[in-house]
Amino acid sequence: MSSPTRGSEVGGELGGRVVLVTGAGQGVGRAIARLCAARGARVVVNDFHADRARDVAGEIAEDGGEALALTCDVTDFDAVQAMAQETVGRLGGLDVLVNNAGNAGPVASGLFDGPPFWETGPADWEPWLATNLFGVLNVTRACVPYMVQAGWGRVVTMISDAGRVGEPNLVVYGGAKAGAAGFSRGLAKAVARHGVTVNCVALGSMDTEAVAEVTADPALLKRVLSAYPIRRLGTPADAAHMVAFLASDAAEWITGQTYPVNGGYAVTT
Repeated sequence: MSSPTRGSEVGGELGGRVVLVTGAGQGVGRAIARLCAARGARVVVNDFHADRARDVAGEIAEDGGEALALTCDVTDFDAVQAMAQETVGRLGGLDVLVNNAGNAGPVASGLFDGPPFWETGPADWEPWLATNLFGVLNVTRACVPYMVQAGWGRVVTMISDAGRVGEPNLVVYGGAKAGAAGFSRGLAKAVARHGVTVNCVALGSMDTEAVAEVTADPALLKRVLSAYPIRRLGTPADAAHMVAFLASDAAEWITGQTYPVNGGYAVTT
């Protein structure tokens, strides 16, 4: 397994760790991959779209980092297993998993589109459940055995405030994210004795491709931001800094938690 630089806990550094980020070809995943690389990690950039994965890996290489682009669909269990095996085979270990792939998967779908839940059926639910819940199960199942064997690991799963507080237009998406959070809490207790921590980061509205319909409409954007005490959308960098911390040695005594990065959208005890 990879041997990180001693003292890497200072400032959340990740020297020598192997970090796999799913859905890292754009948006929040891209920012996470680039920040982890900047902090010394060797990063596996996963995306369904090969060109996106290659582009982000290329950006990391241009910045002097080390990255490997691997393409697969997180809803495909066998493909995910192969990706984990290739990661370990080529980089010598797999220390950190960031479950970032989300929304409706590789098929573009607006978060706020569509009829109310009571007018939908299983075919409508499947893309959201497949990526946001079963995708998390697939990739975590593939990666965690390597962490358990090494006696050290980090799993960070990106969820949504829709899964914490509920959103009327995001019923199934929120349910899938809540399921991923519940899974993470249980897994945290199962793997803690092996030196592996498991946490979630819950995001509010982020300024990414997924909310382009919001940012393109000034009136709609103003209405959305009215719910945020910090009057702006989140940025990919906001999320990436929390993930980098949870992936580091500095977060050694934190597990089974969900950290909101949400501009104050939902304030809970």
